[in-house]
Amino acid sequence: MSAVAWPAPSPATPVRTAAALFAAFAFAYFFSALLRAVTATLAPEFSAELGLSAGDLGLLAGAYFLGFSLPQLPLGRALDRWGPRRVLLLFLALAVLACAGFALARSFTSLLAARALIGVGVSACLMAPLTAYRLRFGAAAQLRASSWMLMTGSLGMLASTLPVQWLLPVIGWRGLFWAVAGLLALAMLLIAGVVPRDAIVGADTAGTNHTELGYGAIFRHAYFVRLTPLAFFVYGGLVAVQSLWAGPWLTDVAGHSAAGAARGLFAINLSMLFAFFGWGVAMPRLTRRGWKVERLITLGVPLSLLFLCGAVALGRQAGAGWWAAWCVSCTFVALSQPAVALAFPAAAAGRALSAFNLVIFLGAFGVQWGIGLAIDALGALGWPRAAAFRAAFGLFALACTLSYAWFLWRGRAGVRQAG
Repeated sequence: MSAVAWPAPSPATPVRTAAALFAAFAFAYFFSALLRAVTATLAPEFSAELGLSAGDLGLLAGAYFLGFSLPQLPLGRALDRWGPRRVLLLFLALAVLACAGFALARSFTSLLAARALIGVGVSACLMAPLTAYRLRFGAAAQLRASSWMLMTGSLGMLASTLPVQWLLPVIGWRGLFWAVAGLLALAMLLIAGVVPRDAIVGADTAGTNHTELGYGAIFRHAYFVRLTPLAFFVYGGLVAVQSLWAGPWLTDVAGHSAAGAARGLFAINLSMLFAFFGWGVAMPRLTRRGWKVERLITLGVPLSLLFLCGAVALGRQAGAGWWAAWCVSCTFVALSQPAVALAFPAAAAGRALSAFNLVIFLGAFGVQWGIGLAIDALGALGWPRAAAFRAAFGLFALACTLSYAWFLWRGRAGVRQAG
């Protein structure tokens, strides 16, 4: 086997080259995020056409995250060995076929299978760019590029709300997935034309310790262990709620119409777009002034817990503005992703990022399906729909609180060991 001959990470990548790389990667990631979140807008369509329950909707939406999670560990090894360009092109080819399969599906089972394959196909759309940035950019530029990639994802989620709602009467949800398949094929052409080929050397260079760094060592790393519960519950929960449960909350608890919920989701995703843009502007400055990601997370997560518990307490009064505030406050945890990459050697960046992404998206799948199961179970016991939603989100808030307590405890334990 041959390995990639990576250049040393450098902050001196020309601005034009960096901008072209970012634009090509961001175009693909835009559609990955749209596909992730579009079930929140399409939930009424699926319920009406297929008679899906809350648990079914949670499973259908969560199948994306399950599919997304499954290849993460081999994806990390592939990124470190063969490079972001060729790996991303291979995965996007599967995504194109999976979107076509979803458009052709006629049963819940076939929709579920196609949705999971979509998740597999777009699973490299963020990890490949972040690996490329780790190898080509300096630390401050990585934090900015990472935040702006997430901003692009928010733009994709934004497009999954009102724009999709407007398109549905024209092309239907099946036509929408045909269109996305074509646009992902266009993204492949852009990446093939803009992103430099990954240089390959003739001999295997896997002899250095950091290249041989296995997943066991990554999962046991103190920094990784400290962040894992926050990644699973807070970051994964953010993805789960933003991509599905915010919509049903607005209709079933806050009493909005489907169109009103789509407008609410638009506002939520717009706020996320501005939040990630702001992080991209601020992080290089904060880094220069000595602000560490851990300090920002320590200060920011309590805000997210306050807004989440407030939503449970307010119930019907917790509309889109309240959920937008919660989503924005959760973005403090999103800063952990590039920080994890920086905690490991550059040659292991793909594995470190993919391992962390696995935790996030297993969390998204677990929270998304778990909330649906809890709602259905409480409904079967005779609970009103709105009360079942609030109780399910209350359990989610408890899990987030415990994960934050773990983060603080591990931090203090690390300080004591260092002392």
